[in-house]
Amino acid sequence: MKLHDIAHARTGDKGDISNISVIAYDPAHWPLIRDMVTTDRVAAHFETFDARDISRYEIPQLQALNFVIRGALAGGVTRSLALDAHGKCLASVLLEMQICSSK
Repeated sequence: MKLHDIAHARTGDKGDISNISVIAYDPAHWPLIRDMVTTDRVAAHFETFDARDISRYEIPQLQALNFVIRGALAGGVTRSLALDAHGKCLASVLLEMQICSSK
């Protein structure tokens, strides 16, 4: 299953930093998301970010993770020549992450 099957995302970007929050649809999926969506896996999934540039914050009350990715926006939205290098696009890519379930 893919992450988008059990979670949705909210984003924000400021300068060259992207914030991506991954939020479980169902609290029952929170442990799987918490265990499977690590900074190392996020870095590997994007293939362009170093895990050292990614901070992960757990928000268990909301069954959510917040990822702060430094250097994610090619200098910032207003400085980048890349099309659609905004947080919303990065969130969509992250939700395509393949995760495993033992169920």
